[in-house]
Amino acid sequence: PTEGALIVTAAKAGFEEKELEKSYPRIAEVPFTSERKCMTTVHSTPDGENVAYMKGAPEIVLEKCGHILEEGEEKKLTEAKKKRILEINEEFASDALRVLGMAYRKLPEGLNEFNEKTVEDDLVFVGLQGMIDPPREEAIEANQTCQKAGIKAVMITGDHRLTAIAVAKEIGIYKEDSMVLIGTELDKMGDEEFGEIVQKVTVYARVSPEHKLRIVKALKAKDEVVAMTGDGVNDAPAVKSADIGVSMGISGTDVTREASDLVLTDDNFATIVTAVKLGRASYDNIRKYARFLISCNFDELLVIGTFAILGGLFGQQMFPLPLLPAMILWINLATDGAPAVALSMDPPDEDVMERAPRKPNEGILHGMGVFILASFCLQSIGTI
Repeated sequence: PTEGALIVTAAKAGFEEKELEKSYPRIAEVPFTSERKCMTTVHSTPDGENVAYMKGAPEIVLEKCGHILEEGEEKKLTEAKKKRILEINEEFASDALRVLGMAYRKLPEGLNEFNEKTVEDDLVFVGLQGMIDPPREEAIEANQTCQKAGIKAVMITGDHRLTAIAVAKEIGIYKEDSMVLIGTELDKMGDEEFGEIVQKVTVYARVSPEHKLRIVKALKAKDEVVAMTGDGVNDAPAVKSADIGVSMGISGTDVTREASDLVLTDDNFATIVTAVKLGRASYDNIRKYARFLISCNFDELLVIGTFAILGGLFGQQMFPLPLLPAMILWINLATDGAPAVALSMDPPDEDVMERAPRKPNEGILHGMGVFILASFCLQSIGTI
C-alpha cells in the first residue's frame, strides 16, 4: 500500500513509473527492515552518475542527512531545521497520517560497493510524504464486538506514536486511561517492570518483531490467552509463541503461515472475530450434544443395569430385561441420531459474542451437572 500510494502521487505530478525505470535503472538496493525503518535504492542517471534515494521514518532519515534541498539549492541542515521538520512530522502523525521522509545523495565516482555504510551517509533531505491508510469500517465494528465478548485488542505497529494513537482512537482501541509504549521505552524496561504494566498498554508504536515476542511472553505470564497476528518472516517466533497464531494469507510469508494456527485468506481483522464467533458456536453445540446424549442414555443404563442385577439375584423370570438389544439399538437410532445431528447444526445464540471468555481449564460439562442429574432421575423414574 505504501509503494502504491507513492506511485499514484508521482503519477499525479506527471512522473510515469515505466519511463523513470528506463531512464533511471536501479543498480543496487539496501533493503528495508523493521530494525532500520528505512530503505535505499541506487540508480544510474542519464548523465552517467549514480544517485542513492532513501525513504523511511522521518527521524531515521534525518539522522543520516547533512543537507536539505531548499528552493532547488542544497543547504546545510541545522538542528533548528531538523526540529521544525520533526514538529511537522508530529502534526501529520496526529492526523492519522503515515509519514515518510525522503532524501538523496549523489555517489562518488568509482564506488562499486553499495551498502548501509557506503551509501546512507550525508544525504540531502528532500521532504515529507504523508499518506493515510484508514481503518476498514468492518474493523471498527469488529473491535466493538470484541469488547462485548471480553476480548481486548492491542495495536502493535511500526508507525509513529501519534499516528498509532490517532488510528487506535478511530478504531476504538485507545481510551483515555490507556497506556502507549514505543520500542525504545520497551527496551529500557526490565521484564518485571514491563510485566506490571503490560495489561494496561493498548498501543505499541515504533516496535520491531522482537518486541512482539516479548509482549506475547509478558501477557502469557499474566495467564492471558494471547492471539498474535503477523505477516513477515521475523513475526514467526511471536506467532508461534502465542496461544493462537494468526497469519496473513495474502501478504504473509510462507514461514509465518507455517508457524500459525489460523490463516486469514482475506487479511481482514474482522475475519478473526467471525472465527471466534463460529468457534464459540461450535463449542456450545458440542456441549449441547454431550448434555443430550448423557442425560438421555444414563437412564437406559440404570434401568437395564438394575434389572440385570435383580435378575441375577432373583432370577430372570421374576425380573426379565425390559429392553432387548434390538430395542436398545432402535431407541438409540430413533432418539439419539437425528436430535444429536440437529444440535450439531444449531445456529449461534444471539448473545454468543456478549459473553465473557470461558476459562481454558473449564470442563465441557461445566455447569450442567444439576440438569443432567435431574433429567437422568426423571427419565429413569418414567421408564421404570
